[in-house]
Amino acid sequence: MFVLFLCNLSLVPAAASKNKVKGSQGQFPLTQNVTVVEGGTAILTCRVDQNDNTSLQWSNPAQQTLYFDDKKALRDNRIELVRASWHELSISVSDVSLSDEGQYTCSLFTMPVKTSKAYLTVLGVPEKPQISGFSSPVMEGDLMQLTCKTSGSKPAADIRWFKNDKEIKDVKYLKEEDANRKTFTVSSTLDFRVDRSDDGVAVICRVDHESLNATPQVAMQVLEIHYTPSVKIIPSTPFPQEGQPLILTCESKGKPLPEPVLWTKDGGELPDPDRMVVSGRELNILFLNKTDNGTYRCEATNTIGQSSAEYVLIVHDVPNTLLPTTIIPSLTTATVTTTVAITTSPTTSATTSSIRDPNALAGQNGPDHALIGGIVAVVVFVTLCSIFLLGRYLARHKGTYLTNEAKGAEDAPDADTAIINAEGSQVHAEEKKEYFI
Repeated sequence: MFVLFLCNLSLVPAAASKNKVKGSQGQFPLTQNVTVVEGGTAILTCRVDQNDNTSLQWSNPAQQTLYFDDKKALRDNRIELVRASWHELSISVSDVSLSDEGQYTCSLFTMPVKTSKAYLTVLGVPEKPQISGFSSPVMEGDLMQLTCKTSGSKPAADIRWFKNDKEIKDVKYLKEEDANRKTFTVSSTLDFRVDRSDDGVAVICRVDHESLNATPQVAMQVLEIHYTPSVKIIPSTPFPQEGQPLILTCESKGKPLPEPVLWTKDGGELPDPDRMVVSGRELNILFLNKTDNGTYRCEATNTIGQSSAEYVLIVHDVPNTLLPTTIIPSLTTATVTTTVAITTSPTTSATTSSIRDPNALAGQNGPDHALIGGIVAVVVFVTLCSIFLLGRYLARHKGTYLTNEAKGAEDAPDADTAIINAEGSQVHAEEKKEYFI
């Protein structure tokens, strides 16, 4: 960063006339302060208006002449002439060091000599910061103290701390003057207690300084935190049923990484190794039964400690498709009704058997076909039995109906006699009985 010094001078020669002297009294050299970063180049400029061939000169803080007009007076390869005229004298100082800082003088050799001062400020660039105090690994719950330090800044640099991109304000700050008594060493200390969430987090120390041109220097420390395992059991299904498989996954996190997990049931070993297979962190029960009910425990261990989790297994029955308390009574009632009306409506059973139970749950499948088939078979059987009994009843009571011809033919030797006997016996004949179906 360079700032130019301007120096405007009005010079009057020593042998000038009275009018020229009066004119020169309104002229004065003009300069401007300069700030430059250490190692950079500074431009010192002195200007004067209406100069009448009066000489200009630059001198350093030690009052050594650097340039007199366009003539170099000091043997220093870092100092060069930029421009020389009656109205301007500009020089450059390259590879500026802290020792170059001070007050420079531009002189206009009038009578009397007129001067203008320009101050050269040299900024000390802070060194790249370093973070100390971290020893890997750190145990969870320990107090950590990190120190960030940088030297060579002028003026003193500013240090800021960040964790997870969030600035930490509660820090200690210390500024010390270096041996050259020109620059400063700055340090800042950060104290905090670590937990497992800090593992892998980057802690950043940032140095801000005007010499860095809005590009701060940073140092970073990635934390490594060791902690005991955390364990959780995850079942493959939330509603385990009898006859189905079940996988229990033991999810364990820790640093260092936990060793292979240990599975137990009700405080002891797994009772059925043939059905209960352990694969890595998974316990696979091939098919469930009621004897599998119990408390399963998963235990994980690393060099820091041990942790475990438990899962209570309750094996549920496989739910039936139908609800027997609502379906069976409804179908039984339909069967009785069919039996009473069987002689007049032989097709009623088929119709009744297709009636859907109004109490069945919505969304279920239809009734069990085996149950319906059994009920239909019972209806058919009852129908056949009814027909058989009815036919037998009719056959046994058929003899009670006798015609006139049959009554006369019991004792008659021929047909004529039988007719006569039938007419004579009509008086004493019992009442005829008829049965209709």
